[in-house]
Amino acid sequence: MSSNIKVLQVIPKLGYGGAETGCYDIAHYLPENDCQSFIVTSGGELIKFINKEKVKLIRLPVHSKNPLLIFLNSIFLAAIILFFNISIVHARSRAPAWSCWLATKITNRKFVTTFHGTYNFSGKLKKFYNSVMVRSDLIIAGSNFIFSHIKENYSEFLNPKKKFLVIFRGINVDYFDSSTKLEIDEKNLLNEWEIDKEKKIILLPGRLTSWKGQEMFIESLNLVKIELGYEAFHAVILGNDQGRDLYKKKLIRLTEQYRLTNQIKFIDHCKDMALAYKVSDIVISASIEPEAFGRVAVEAQSMEKLIIASNIGGSNETIINEKTGLLFEAGDPNSLSKKIIRAITMDDNSYKIMGKEGRKNITKKFNVEKMCFSTYSEYKRLVN
Repeated sequence: MSSNIKVLQVIPKLGYGGAETGCYDIAHYLPENDCQSFIVTSGGELIKFINKEKVKLIRLPVHSKNPLLIFLNSIFLAAIILFFNISIVHARSRAPAWSCWLATKITNRKFVTTFHGTYNFSGKLKKFYNSVMVRSDLIIAGSNFIFSHIKENYSEFLNPKKKFLVIFRGINVDYFDSSTKLEIDEKNLLNEWEIDKEKKIILLPGRLTSWKGQEMFIESLNLVKIELGYEAFHAVILGNDQGRDLYKKKLIRLTEQYRLTNQIKFIDHCKDMALAYKVSDIVISASIEPEAFGRVAVEAQSMEKLIIASNIGGSNETIINEKTGLLFEAGDPNSLSKKIIRAITMDDNSYKIMGKEGRKNITKKFNVEKMCFSTYSEYKRLVN
């Protein structure tokens, strides 16, 4: 039966986010298991890496929230479903999910959604808009935290006859493997960042936006400097402002205010994130709002790095506190500063043990192969 399965994934843009990389990974896993794989998207950086011999790529403006375009997309999707005889349509975002919902109603095909985040809703209309993600034949939550969030906020839209389960996101543990990185590449990256390795390097990855906690991180570094009384670290805030110029200027002013300009670097982009983790000693996930999954925490553990993360959202599931990483009180710079000081002063043996435990934790629970196999298995059950 599996050889007859044709899966069409629909995602607004194919960038480097968790939803996008998950879509990409599934798309390339399916052909290896005798399934035909299709992606509909409006564009994105990951498109150039798609193996066109294995995955059929179709461009549509599915990123748009314009109601007319959502409707037109549903007509185009219905035509694509019928032309290629698609078995399953898998939507990974709300606007395209409405198009997919209507298209699968027209064509009588199976509909799957993955609920990737805690979508904001301030009123009944926005909540109704979000509810399309639980109107499918198979609802996938990316973490137990998201599973609970759906049950608490969207129970009136859930159909008890439809399947609702957790499939953890996975990462490529072969890519995020510290043993694969060359020393010369590490030196080149540090030269590019203009950082000497004589001090601990603290890395905070993530796009520049207030809920990612960059302000609180800078405040905590000021407390670390005051407590230790000397410049014990370099810090790298790695992420693009995505047009949030005022927010970046605010962060730079805060850095100047605390006289941390010699210690904090702002880096827009790194094409090799595994290498960025490798050159770092401590990785921070400082989100002040819950992460649906928390990819940074997982990638850092896979790279055997000491991760310090907020004790909210997905990090509570991906980090075993005091064993594979350290959790701090979300939004509290004092709590974060204490964890950073502990990490800076930790002996090498304890640091290495925590790193190895982190790697074991990820390869066991959050491997991309496991995510792909679980999703593929659910596709087969749905079709059969």
